[in-house]
Amino acid sequence: MESRRLTPARAVTPVPARPWAVSGGGGRGGGESCCVRTPGRAPAMAGNGSAYRLSCSLLGHEQDVRGLTCSLFPPGGFVSVSRDRTARLWAPDGPNRGFAEMHCMSGHSNFVSCVCIIPPSDLYPRGLIATGGNDHNICIFTADNPAPLYILKGHKNTVCSLSSGKFGTLLSGSWDTTAKVWLNDRCMMTLQGHTAAIWAVKILPEQGLMLTGSADKTIKLWKAGRCERTFTGHEDCVRGLAILSEMEFLSCANDASVRRWQISGECLQVYYGHTNYIYSISVFPQSKDFVTTGEDRSLRIWKHGECAQTIRLPAQSVWCCCVLDNGDIVVGASDGIIRVFTQSLERTASAEEIQAFENELSQASIDPKTGDLGDINADDLPGREHLKDPGTRDGQTRLIKDNGKVEAYQWSVSEGRWIKIGDVVGSSGATQQTSGKVLFEGKEYDYVFTIDVNENGPSYKLPYNITDDPWLTAYNFLQKNDLNPMFLDQVAKFIMDNTKGQTLLSAGRYVPGSSSGSSTIPATDPFTGAGRYVPGSASNAVAPLVGVDPYTGMGAYQSAAAKVENIYFPKKDAVTFDQANPTQILGKLKELNGSATEEHKLTEDDLINLEKLLSATCNTSAETPTAQQLQTLRRAVNWPEDIVFPALDILRLSVRHPTANENFFSEKDHVQFIVLLLKFLNPKGKQANQLLALRTFCNCFVSQAGQKLMMEQRDEIMTQAIEMKSANNKNIHIALATLTLNYAVCLHKVNNIEGKAQCLSVIGTVMEVVQDLEAVFRLLVALGTLISDDTNAVQLAKSLGVDSQIKKYASVSEPAKVKECCRFVLNLL
Repeated sequence: MESRRLTPARAVTPVPARPWAVSGGGGRGGGESCCVRTPGRAPAMAGNGSAYRLSCSLLGHEQDVRGLTCSLFPPGGFVSVSRDRTARLWAPDGPNRGFAEMHCMSGHSNFVSCVCIIPPSDLYPRGLIATGGNDHNICIFTADNPAPLYILKGHKNTVCSLSSGKFGTLLSGSWDTTAKVWLNDRCMMTLQGHTAAIWAVKILPEQGLMLTGSADKTIKLWKAGRCERTFTGHEDCVRGLAILSEMEFLSCANDASVRRWQISGECLQVYYGHTNYIYSISVFPQSKDFVTTGEDRSLRIWKHGECAQTIRLPAQSVWCCCVLDNGDIVVGASDGIIRVFTQSLERTASAEEIQAFENELSQASIDPKTGDLGDINADDLPGREHLKDPGTRDGQTRLIKDNGKVEAYQWSVSEGRWIKIGDVVGSSGATQQTSGKVLFEGKEYDYVFTIDVNENGPSYKLPYNITDDPWLTAYNFLQKNDLNPMFLDQVAKFIMDNTKGQTLLSAGRYVPGSSSGSSTIPATDPFTGAGRYVPGSASNAVAPLVGVDPYTGMGAYQSAAAKVENIYFPKKDAVTFDQANPTQILGKLKELNGSATEEHKLTEDDLINLEKLLSATCNTSAETPTAQQLQTLRRAVNWPEDIVFPALDILRLSVRHPTANENFFSEKDHVQFIVLLLKFLNPKGKQANQLLALRTFCNCFVSQAGQKLMMEQRDEIMTQAIEMKSANNKNIHIALATLTLNYAVCLHKVNNIEGKAQCLSVIGTVMEVVQDLEAVFRLLVALGTLISDDTNAVQLAKSLGVDSQIKKYASVSEPAKVKECCRFVLNLL
């Protein structure tokens, strides 16, 4: 078996005529500039404002600092997370004296990748701290306890991004290609559709809208749990997202670009300046200016759409940044040190500290393989005299050759001088510490090996992290690629031999390589099984009578009472479809039986059985349905799709009878019953069958056995049923709304927040396409029933933006029940 180390290729920004190429010779130094591209405009050159300088350097973490966020408590502080498996809370140490570590939080069994703050609530007035890690978990901490309050489990791979929203909601993104929405300690819904790791997530200010950025190079906009829009443009993994307003956001990526987007899908601007992967992006408070950090050892400050300042750091990977309320910038890097930069003279570090920082920076080694300084030919570089000429812009880099050694300098406009940013080292002898983290299928690994099983066969990629078990990795590799288990010892030994003595040092530099093709997990919508919903249109609504029972039309309720009392929800009993004309149903059945094939044709005795069954279930006779009659019905409902509908109508009426109910919902037959009905909920099927299958499901709720079965199969039934929203048929929409209502009735009786989350998502989805006001009314009753007496459900409904969806129905004049019910629901929200 041959093997070799995968050699990383560098990311290349997709822009012709790179503006930052560095070259030497001829008495003029190479320069670096930043530009922003707007469709139809020429590149704008960078400008300068008040410069940022070092404020303080904070030691504490033992390995890379991977995430930062501003804290609510203490004010002016922040939280950092690291590969050393800890999170640390930092508080201002006096007005201008830097920061002190308040306490260190531990709860993860592996690297901690991301962090965010959950806003204050009545229960936790100081808010909560959420951290995500390589152990697949999310730990939730209070601001004053080093141990987790609770742990959220559900992701199947590294949790690498977190964002909090209103009402306690939390959004998480993972390498398992999914994002999850959490409320307190429960997962409310899973967002599926990306085909590779999700590196970035954000909850938008407008309720119900969420963003996810992925290694599949796309950004997706989600509303109430479904994908509304996909943004394409980036040419490599999307690594960070930042919100500018309700209508605009920023993204950064491994393609070394930043993009500004409108929620509507338009890319407004593309910003270039970084020369390597951009890992994080953060916006200044009440501003559209922002900062970015990346793999080119830099922090870049963007003002008015231009790169105003570039600050180099003595660490290869500048993983994360956040902007404090006072405008100071906090960055975390691969050397384990947190650095704070400020414009304030009062908070600027002492001359000694700044000199120590510059000394550290000047001693850094720059690997030319990273491409951060362009193509370098040492023989053509000028000497130290080249530094006598001032630079032309802030952040411009210049290379010189001094005593056979290549040195890199950066021009500082605020200082008016060249600052050494490191020595350029040779391009050979790369080690784990200099070649660093590699991206494979959108995920980070310490190594990605290429394994050749035999000379003529294909090569296989084997990703490996130092913390992995080599035997388990080898076993999983052989299983995944269907290779002979006899190679187990050989592969495991190869891993151990090629990673011998490698440990993750706090000062280690990680230089990610190129990402390969993304994984091929099918893109599915969390509820429909499709990548996105395809809304249909509904027919014109027919207003039902006013002042009658809101469901049956009978005079059970008085409209006058409805004005002062909520008679609509919480609904206690299921709503069923009971109306029937047995004579017409039997007449149609006999007519279609005449044209049925011999295989499906019913005998005279069979038809008599069905007639008696119909009489028994429609209460026109005192007889009880017999096993023989029900068996005949089973045969009839298996007729071909184009003639089965009268048999389905008999089934709809029969399931309400206790005897038939017991027969169909028995342990032996209930799965077959559900499968039979689900096959009719095919969007391409006949609408008569779709309608009758939905009504049959609604009627199943009349008995305890039926309710139990419907609740057990809820996820599958609702996932299929929601596909019916695209039907241009008001009766189908009413049946779908009724099914949702019946589930709401059951869920109101039990504490099942996941079930309520699914129903709330269905309500939001269906509410967008239905036009029939009877369907709208039943959805409103379902919503009211779901959120009654349940503060978690109220919070979830708000976070999904359901209240903004239904407001328009509060002013409907007829039927009055729609307006009245809507107002009662809005009162709860």
